[in-house]
Amino acid sequence: MIDHKTGTREQWLAARLELLEAEKALTRRSDELARKRQELPWVRIDKEYSFETDEGTASLADLFRGRSQLLIYHFMFGPDYTAGCPSCSAIADGFDGSVVNLANHDVTLCAVSRAPLAKLQAYKQRMGWGFPWASSFGSDFNYDFQAAYTEEQQSGVVEHNFREVDMRLSLAAGKEGPGAEIAAGVGTDWPTFWRERAGVSAFALEDGAVYHTYSAYERGLDGLWGMYQWLDRAPLGRNETGVWWRRHDEYDSQ
Repeated sequence: MIDHKTGTREQWLAARLELLEAEKALTRRSDELARKRQELPWVRIDKEYSFETDEGTASLADLFRGRSQLLIYHFMFGPDYTAGCPSCSAIADGFDGSVVNLANHDVTLCAVSRAPLAKLQAYKQRMGWGFPWASSFGSDFNYDFQAAYTEEQQSGVVEHNFREVDMRLSLAAGKEGPGAEIAAGVGTDWPTFWRERAGVSAFALEDGAVYHTYSAYERGLDGLWGMYQWLDRAPLGRNETGVWWRRHDEYDSQ
C-alpha cells in the first residue's frame, strides 16, 4: 500500500509550481552566497609546506600545476589507516570526473591526506580514480587547516569549523555505533580515525604568492557529495538509517 498522499496531475502541477518558486528563491540565495565566498579577503600563505606527489616532492604552489586556482579536498586517510574513509571515498567518486573540466577552466582539484604516498597510490588504483592526490605526511598542512588533530588535542578544546569544539565529547560519542563501524572499516579505532577531518580549502596563486581564500567542513561539504544531490530529488529522499553507504567496490551488486 502506498503510504503517501496521491492526487491528480492538476493537483501535482499546482504543488510543483509552488515548490518551483521556493527552488528559484534557493537558487538566487545560493548565487548570493557564492558571490560572498568570492568576496572573502585573501590571506597570504608564507609558511612553507611540503607534499609528496606522483611527480615528486612539491610545494603548495606546485600543487596548482600551472593554474591560478587550487581546490584541495581534505581526504580522511591518516597514516595508520589501511584504507580511505568510506564517506570521503563516496565524495571522491562524485568529483573524480570533474577534475579534467576544472583543469580546463584554470582550476586544479587535488586531494591531500596525511597517509604516506604509497598508501594513497595503492588505494587510488583500487578505486580507479584519476585525480591528483598528494601526501602531507610530516607536514603541518592538515593541522593548520583544521583537517587533522593530534592525540594531545583530543583531550581538550580545539577550533574546528570556525568554532570551539570539545573533542572529548565527540570521542565519547563515537566509540560505539556508526563511528566504531567506520573506524573499523579503515583498520583503526575511533580516536585514531577521528584525528583526521574532511573539508575543502581554496587557494589562489598570484604573482608567485599563494593565498588562502576559503574553507568548509561538516555540512558545508553537502553540496560536494554528489550522491546526496540525487537522493534529495528521489521520491524517498535520503531515507537513511545509520551508515548505509560503502566503498563502490564493496556493494553486493551494482
